[in-house]
Amino acid sequence: MDIDDRPSAQTGDPTGENRRLRDIMDAIPAHIAYFDDSWTYRYANKAYAAWFGRESDQVVGHRIVDVVPAEVFDAVREPLGRALGGERLTYEYTMSDAAGRTLYARSTLVPDIGAAGEVLGCYVHAVDITEQRRTQHALAQAQKMEAIGQLSGGLAHDFNNMLTVVMGNLAGLREAHPDDAAIEEFVAPAMQAAQGGAQLIERLLAFSRQQPLAPRPVEVNELILGMAKLIRRSLPETIALHTASRNAELVAMTDAHQLESALLNLALNARDAMPEGGELRIESAVETLDAAAAAELDIPPGDYVQVTVRDSGTGMDATTLAHVFEPFFTTKRFGMGSGLGLPMVYGFARQSGGAVRIRSRQACGTMVALLLPRTVASPAAAGEAGRAAAPATHLAGQLVLLVEDDPEVRTVVRKQLAALGCSVLEAENGQEAADIVENVAAISLVLSDVVMPGGLDGCGLTRFIRRFRPGLPVILMSGYVDQADAITQDLGVPLLAKPFSKERLSAMLDAICR
Repeated sequence: MDIDDRPSAQTGDPTGENRRLRDIMDAIPAHIAYFDDSWTYRYANKAYAAWFGRESDQVVGHRIVDVVPAEVFDAVREPLGRALGGERLTYEYTMSDAAGRTLYARSTLVPDIGAAGEVLGCYVHAVDITEQRRTQHALAQAQKMEAIGQLSGGLAHDFNNMLTVVMGNLAGLREAHPDDAAIEEFVAPAMQAAQGGAQLIERLLAFSRQQPLAPRPVEVNELILGMAKLIRRSLPETIALHTASRNAELVAMTDAHQLESALLNLALNARDAMPEGGELRIESAVETLDAAAAAELDIPPGDYVQVTVRDSGTGMDATTLAHVFEPFFTTKRFGMGSGLGLPMVYGFARQSGGAVRIRSRQACGTMVALLLPRTVASPAAAGEAGRAAAPATHLAGQLVLLVEDDPEVRTVVRKQLAALGCSVLEAENGQEAADIVENVAAISLVLSDVVMPGGLDGCGLTRFIRRFRPGLPVILMSGYVDQADAITQDLGVPLLAKPFSKERLSAMLDAICR
């Protein structure tokens, strides 16, 4: 079939009218074609030909197998055969463009039935649904993140309370028997396991973007060089590590500790993907995203610092690649991985205002690129955050009001306060604590949990204290706080994350009581 063969019923001029019809078909935002029963194209509009990187005259007269990529032909061979058997059907398929990006199309085939009932060929109507699929994927990911966030919030609060009790009692047992090697033999691995549990919760919160970050200007090249020393010690001799940067100064606005953790996670994943050895490359550069590229990653256009981790390992197939950012998804043997490494990296990048790109081919390796917002601000001096002098202790004789609804957590924290020389009053909810504050003038500090039952939580108690006793210091503690940065900024009080050690508690008390 060729639409140029049809005479015009109105003008009798087949050339002019059919040219107009062809222009209309080319202007339609759809892929339209016709192929006969020999699987040969007899018509293709511009959009259809362009979809496969061709001109119309490079399609018409050619067999389907010679026009479409092999991966596409293998996927559509069966529905094409069914359509030539007289069945009308709609199906979807994917293919890769020249840049390696996945494109999605939905195609409808309508058999062309002759006068004798035979199938002469098929009409093809197809549309590009790539953006629709990307939007659906982004929506599904957002819904998944919301669900994980809700789960991780309650999980973190309860689990960290348990860890506070476990770690507090282990520390107390160690202090009570400092020279007992038999007890230390049991305490040390238990403490290590409890700390691992706390880190697991931090990763889960990082994935759901609810772990507070401390962003500051970070010189990424310096950080990578520093991490390279640690990473080398984690690699076997069969894996070569190389670092490279295309720019001399790369300053990103990010949380340095979380970036270090992300790089270490990516490096260890790369190591596990190269059991027979290979090459691991960590590269950095400025990446400028235009509006289209930024929209694809769902971030604003502009300059980003891109940190790329490449390996020459086993790579991943498309099915595995589609699930790598899902929490607890892992291809490693049971007990060899938590499935939270890449989700943590993803959550950290998104919370930082950036994104993650990942590409992988089986037997060719994997590339993971972190994009972080670039800044022109000067990076903080190395180690500045950790050079504060050890504070003098001013806690002896201080009367602390401890507010905590979990009795076991309250017992552990009370013992820690007592060991630091403080006298302790206890309250199991916000309302009881408010009554004590009103009636006991000797209280010099309030240490309160944030999430508590009843009508007055830690934030409400803090606001009450601000009105009733404006000069009374308050420290909030919690195993999980949604929007922790906003809470501490609004209330102007420090936040102590559970589980915490006696040393961390002492440092915060010293800082606020001086």
